[in-house]
Amino acid sequence: MTPKSIVRMGDPVLRRVAEPVADATAPEIRELIADMEAALADAGGIGLAAPQIGVPSRVLIFRVPDARATDHPDDGPCPLTALVNPVLEPLGDEIALGWEGCLSIPGLRGEVPRHLRMRVTATTPDGQPFEAVVGGTRARVLQHEVDHLDGVLYLDRMTDLTRLGFTEEILEAEAERRREATS
Repeated sequence: MTPKSIVRMGDPVLRRVAEPVADATAPEIRELIADMEAALADAGGIGLAAPQIGVPSRVLIFRVPDARATDHPDDGPCPLTALVNPVLEPLGDEIALGWEGCLSIPGLRGEVPRHLRMRVTATTPDGQPFEAVVGGTRARVLQHEVDHLDGVLYLDRMTDLTRLGFTEEILEAEAERRREATS
């Protein structure tokens, strides 16, 4: 399967509110998820929303690899998971800044405030109800992907645009800070 192209910032589909899915088990939803999985694997990301491949439906996929999991009690590695019509509810007022990139905004990263803990409810592609409490990276990636379903980009959430930059430079600066801290 040739992966579908990921649309980039400027494409109007990224600014639309995605439509709810009537039947999570429909064959076209399974096909959409397969297309999303191929696009995500090709791009090497950890999350993707249907609008990012040009489909304005409320479907997302995400995973948390070992290296990206935090020590938050509601986080941890997570296999590739597909959610249909996800809804997020913040649990508590605790917010943390964290660096985010986006496959639809290649080459840039920004520091984005996000809730540390969320409850997610959704439907699985098998039609089963899904509910979980998530924290750390799981909470961050789900908030990022649900934002895509609502026509919101991470740039819209940033509170300090001086904390936006090219990925290579940001990673280099972070590595330099770590070297200085251990010297």
